[in-house]
Amino acid sequence: MNVIKNNLWVLAALLAGIIGMPVQAQTKRSDSFRAKYELKEVVVMSRHNIRSPLTSGGAAYMRVTPHEWFKWSSPSSQLSLRGGVLETEMGQFFRKWLVGEGLLPDNYRPAGEEVLFYANSRQRTFATAKYFSAGFLPFANVEITHKLAEDKMDPVFTPKFTKMNDAYRQKVLSEIEALHGGPKAWMTSVQPTLTLMEQVLDIANSPAALQGDTTHFTFDDTVIKIEKDDEPRLSGGFTLANSVADALVLQCYESESMSAFGKELTTEQWRAICGVKEVYDGILFTTHSAAVNLAYPLVSRIREELQRTDRKFMFLCGHDSNLASIGAALRFIYPETENALELHTPIGSKLVFEKWSDGSEDYVAVNLVFAAVQQLQGRTLLSDDVPPMILPVTIEGLTANSDGLYRLADLDARMAEAMAEYDAIEDLPTAVRESARVVPIRESRSYTLNGTMATDSARGVVIENNQKVVRK
Repeated sequence: MNVIKNNLWVLAALLAGIIGMPVQAQTKRSDSFRAKYELKEVVVMSRHNIRSPLTSGGAAYMRVTPHEWFKWSSPSSQLSLRGGVLETEMGQFFRKWLVGEGLLPDNYRPAGEEVLFYANSRQRTFATAKYFSAGFLPFANVEITHKLAEDKMDPVFTPKFTKMNDAYRQKVLSEIEALHGGPKAWMTSVQPTLTLMEQVLDIANSPAALQGDTTHFTFDDTVIKIEKDDEPRLSGGFTLANSVADALVLQCYESESMSAFGKELTTEQWRAICGVKEVYDGILFTTHSAAVNLAYPLVSRIREELQRTDRKFMFLCGHDSNLASIGAALRFIYPETENALELHTPIGSKLVFEKWSDGSEDYVAVNLVFAAVQQLQGRTLLSDDVPPMILPVTIEGLTANSDGLYRLADLDARMAEAMAEYDAIEDLPTAVRESARVVPIRESRSYTLNGTMATDSARGVVIENNQKVVRK
């Protein structure tokens, strides 16, 4: 059945490629375009591919269902076997594309500093870069640059605040409050999806419910932490919903099934589940004021790369938070994805900067490249005929030319502007304040252990404000 579904999807993808040519801009450049421009360099900012959930064993996500989760093929947080296969296939696709564009010869062996692979030192990011390089340059033993011991976070890829003051913190919190009507409104908007997740998991009969820990996903106690030398963080009940949504989606990819624990879900429902995670990531990483701080090292590095004349290809590998913060810092408008579960930065997605020259001036095309969910599940061999999804990224306030290219000078100025905003942040002592509560607590609610609302007359063990209480 999966084979039939995949074949039908491939046919649909081919038809979509014929009808929607802008989606194929990266691989379907016209002869007249190639006569006018020469591809000089490609810089890829990649999110790692499919991994196992970030925690395992007695992890909270495992305790909220009586059902058995997928048996992950890798230890907690590491790249899965499927993720390695998929990334190798993506590397092969990029190789065929760049050989076809004349940037690289077939079976290319890099000379000097023409190629650089640089990954965060987490296993999932390093392994993603390694697998991609195997498909991309099979005739070369590419060294993956990483700076720290295994599974340590490289500061370049760590989206943390390196400058802070009280006024700046408040500015970030104010921008967060303006997102989608504020965190409370945004979280409230996904309440139907939280209820769906509870039903799919059968949370009322889970170990967590039976032991009196939780029977519902809550967000009334959400607290946002904005501190120097740390990533922006959320604490409270919504973190559980985020980790469960993450595990459900990973299981969907790995199991090659659109059902979860025997319940068939539509693509729209899966996208809604991914949307729970996007609330979490969006609150923390997509405000402009926060992003110019969080993404400064990567914006600086990408800017430096695009100015080089001796580099042909660079591959950076980090996390979805990196793609989100880079986009917010540079005011990129990521397209809403097609044939994917995540709405903006799918698993394994690549933010691709193509540097073109017409002989007198340099230009840049920016694309988001990712495997469709059917390609992830089917481990589809990618090619010019069956490409991954390729969607153009627009840049707010900049105008592309008739060929869909931005002047490199304009993008460079935008990067310089974001870096100047970072430089202008004063690093000052701050008040001792661990966090700022921006989601007010609503009226308390009580539940029985089977997940139903507990009336005032209910006796026995009930859950009040996520605490087990015995009513006599």
